[in-house]
Amino acid sequence: MKKTIRIGHSPDADDAFIFFGLAKGLAKIEGYEVQHVVESIESLNQRALNAAELEVTAVSVHAYAHLTDKYALLSCGGSFGRKYGPIVVSNQDCTIDSLKGKKVAVPGKLTTAFLIAQMYLPQFEPVQVAFDEVFEMVRQGKVAAGVVIHEGQLTYAKEGMKKIFDLGQAWTDETRLPLPLGIDVVRKDLGKEVMLAVWKGLKDSIDIAIKHEDEALDYSLQFGRGVDRKIGREFIAMYANNKDTFEMGKEGEEAIRLLFEKAARKGILKPSYNFEVIRGK
Repeated sequence: MKKTIRIGHSPDADDAFIFFGLAKGLAKIEGYEVQHVVESIESLNQRALNAAELEVTAVSVHAYAHLTDKYALLSCGGSFGRKYGPIVVSNQDCTIDSLKGKKVAVPGKLTTAFLIAQMYLPQFEPVQVAFDEVFEMVRQGKVAAGVVIHEGQLTYAKEGMKKIFDLGQAWTDETRLPLPLGIDVVRKDLGKEVMLAVWKGLKDSIDIAIKHEDEALDYSLQFGRGVDRKIGREFIAMYANNKDTFEMGKEGEEAIRLLFEKAARKGILKPSYNFEVIRGK
């Protein structure tokens, strides 16, 4: 009888695309039955921090800074932005300098979007809300601006918002590296053999999705919160169907280390982070 391995991922189109092969049984984790745990990324961040209960889970890179003792980083399955990423929006004409001391909606304090916002915006008062409530908070005037993730990065204009700052563009302009946003991690106590089996299963899942893009897109759009096929395809191409997702490589690792180092220098994170990367041949 096979053991069960639980994989946590968010109900987002890019995550659904990555896990398409495993969800449809076209990719396998050798010796294990896969149980999918679908929750918001902030919920998964908290579950990993509180008890490391899931054997494999998607987490924000920000959250991973607090999880390196329990989880190893899988070299595949990551979401990176190359000259794009979370954006800051408002329904007013304003600049980021004008946000100093103002309330800004953020999609969870463990998200990488919040981490990078702290690095590039003047000191502001964060208001934590669900990611899909950011636009409404801005519209109601409860906050001066909001940090937007997921499909909102493509649909903000339809929501009556103006982009006042692109955090991903700012990061790439400064570092010449992609902005690491989300990753998949595996619990270290499973042992190296199982961790490598997880890596291979996820790698195969991504490969299958890329090779069967239309079918994987149809599956993913079930989780896309009503976005049309064009926007869904564009969003997935940004965060789940590029070379960084299939294999982050040394450049991806360097980007994560640099993000941690820069945040530590600003006093946002503690100063030392060593993490293990799981990568097969």
